[in-house]
Amino acid sequence: MAATLPPPRLLPSGDSAITVEFSRNIDDAANRRVLALDRELAAEPIAGITETVPTYRSLLVHYDPVQIDFDKLGERLLTLAQRPVPASTKTRRWRIPVVYGGEHGIDLEDVAKTLNTTPDEIVARHVAGDYRVAMIGFTPGWSYLSGLADSLHMPRRQNPRLLTPAGTISIGGVQTGVQCLAGPSGWHLLGQTAVRTYQLHRDPTFLLEPGDNVTFAPVDAKTFAEQDRAAEAGEFIAEQIAS
Repeated sequence: MAATLPPPRLLPSGDSAITVEFSRNIDDAANRRVLALDRELAAEPIAGITETVPTYRSLLVHYDPVQIDFDKLGERLLTLAQRPVPASTKTRRWRIPVVYGGEHGIDLEDVAKTLNTTPDEIVARHVAGDYRVAMIGFTPGWSYLSGLADSLHMPRRQNPRLLTPAGTISIGGVQTGVQCLAGPSGWHLLGQTAVRTYQLHRDPTFLLEPGDNVTFAPVDAKTFAEQDRAAEAGEFIAEQIAS
């Protein structure tokens, strides 16, 4: 897989960070290389690196320039980045319950009309997907998932909303996602989950990690309300299942 991609670019990001860029587009193969490099650095730490931040197509590496300079770190990163991506990596798999449509997914009807189908078919397509957490960002716990079916690809909204509910399950472009906290969004809202992918005083604070696999399971509004109360008390709600 790595041989089909161009060598990564090293981009200085200020005076104490390097961006290792594998692609200029949202690319699942490039994302696998990003996560593979992140795992390599966790397994073989380089003195001077203070933090790594994986994204869809690049890895941001923060470092202490007193301990290691740009050129030496860049050389080490390129060496690690050229290693073949493992054919298989042990990952976690989660099943996340979602209540679709109505007040919980206010764009479901419009999405169905735009795609010339029914709301039930949109739900069926979304539930049938096998997704992977490509990155986490924007707001705490916001999980960007790759693997959205081509039949659900839609441009983002022309007029983003300034506030959308916590737990929103949405689609935008070629992605779907789990929005943990209430906040702005230009994506189409299909449903809502009680799962807190981020909860400050829970252990672990972040439930999902880049590389995790995710599937969705429909629930009714009554079940959602019950799960929401349990999640508020600290329960995971999401079910970890065998890969």
